[in-house]
Amino acid sequence: MMESIIKKAQQIRLAIFDVDGVLTSGNLIYGPDGLEYKSFHVHDGQGMKYLQKTGVMIGVITACKSKAVTVRMQDLGIQHVYQGTLDKTIAFADLKNKLHLKNEQIAYVGDDLPDLPLILQVGLGITVPNAPAIMQKHAHFITKNQGGNGAVREICELIMSAQGTYETILNDYLQHAAQDSSLSERSNG
Repeated sequence: MMESIIKKAQQIRLAIFDVDGVLTSGNLIYGPDGLEYKSFHVHDGQGMKYLQKTGVMIGVITACKSKAVTVRMQDLGIQHVYQGTLDKTIAFADLKNKLHLKNEQIAYVGDDLPDLPLILQVGLGITVPNAPAIMQKHAHFITKNQGGNGAVREICELIMSAQGTYETILNDYLQHAAQDSSLSERSNG
């Protein structure tokens, strides 16, 4: 089973994420001012940055329309953001055509029924463990981590590992740490 997932992940050139329940826990928080607040996990954001660094593009398709999503995606350098999209297949078709990709080259991560058509259509359909059973039944892969709590990072690392690019990201940090250690030793010695 995992071999099949790795083969699918090797072909991915675009990873698309839903927001509520995937990039967030799915909890909706409204302040006394009536504004909606969202909480994003820093590890998920880092994973998205790393994945982009390896050449895999990232997109977001969400039914919600939120300033918090706009700000977070800008912070992460994500350009392909579709908000307020009730029929996600329309945004998906637009993005796929704009980027000249085939379904096999796209991963989609969603957690509820509006996401199901895309999970069935893409090369790598993914959901989270707290998604309804029907989503888990049709997804190629179910993350170990919950939405909003490391699921996106897990997916990014899966794709990078399958494509052999995760080692490059790790090595950049390991080499930097080794250089810092070497400089520290020289200044202390």
